Amino acid sequence: MKCDKKHMLLYAVTDRAWVGKQTLYEQVESALKGGATCVQLREKELNEEDFLKEAIELAALCKRYGVPFFVNDNVEIAVACKADGIHVGQEDMETAKVRERVGDDMMIGVSVHTVEEALIAVEHGADCLGLGTVFPTTTKTDVDVMPRELMQEICRAVEIPVVAIGGINESNLMQLAGTGVDGVALVSAIFAAEDIEGTCRKLRKLSEEMVQA
Repeated sequence: MKCDKKHMLLYAVTDRAWVGKQTLYEQVESALKGGATCVQLREKELNEEDFLKEAIELAALCKRYGVPFFVNDNVEIAVACKADGIHVGQEDMETAKVRERVGDDMMIGVSVHTVEEALIAVEHGADCLGLGTVFPTTTKTDVDVMPRELMQEICRAVEIPVVAIGGINESNLMQLAGTGVDGVALVSAIFAAEDIEGTCRKLRKLSEEMVQA
């Protein structure tokens, strides 16, 4: 499975901080029912055994909905659960080494913050890029907000799909129109919502309008 721009439209990134009424599995299924086009499992605290079990279950769920499933950071888990993709940051394993480990069939997403990082990621085998942080966010408090002009430069510099992440919600999503991004990656805007499915329907529609604007 190669990365398609349509997969970037509504990219749901999990965070178990909002697990409560629903399990994480139920939350992800609600997002998929609402139109999420990609799911990334992000686990910072879970032990490897539980992480793998969860990854296998979510990979099967996403397959049922025909949506790509990515694992954040953990290459071993991504390989073991046969994920469609792995997403890594600049502080994680280098893209070229990730490609060696996962082979040619798994997609690699890379977080980038400059044109140079974007070009290096593409050269080393990245299939899609994450740009951020694009708005102030409570998820990551130690990063600078990416200027609009830089987002446009990066999007012009690469031919692979690009997704924006960081502080995006219903109220500011349309501000990304004209930047060149192919969609939005959302954490709290999806998983902290009371009605995840309904919220995703609105966000998906907004994202479609944003990329066409």
